[in-house]
Amino acid sequence: MDTTMIFKALSNEARRQILEWLKHPEQHFGPQIYLPKDADFKGGICVGSIQAKTELTQSVVSSYLSMMQKAGLLESRRYGQWTYYRRNEQLLREFTEYMRNEL
Repeated sequence: MDTTMIFKALSNEARRQILEWLKHPEQHFGPQIYLPKDADFKGGICVGSIQAKTELTQSVVSSYLSMMQKAGLLESRRYGQWTYYRRNEQLLREFTEYMRNEL
């Protein structure tokens, strides 16, 4: 776990908001119609849906998602031409424990 990368990723309000929305994707995003029914990526949201909700440009959102993925906060999976993102709950639990015990 690279805590410096995580803190950098969380230092931006829009990135924190994306992470919050992805905690309960069914409340914040519409159905993911291009996600195959048999996909084993529950809670995955496509970049386009995230971009539409943030009202930021697609390049900015892609950059944010990439940074969050590199920090380990998000997981991604590609289906056809669409890339889906979801929270990495395991890393978030580890980071929470780090915050609780180390800081």
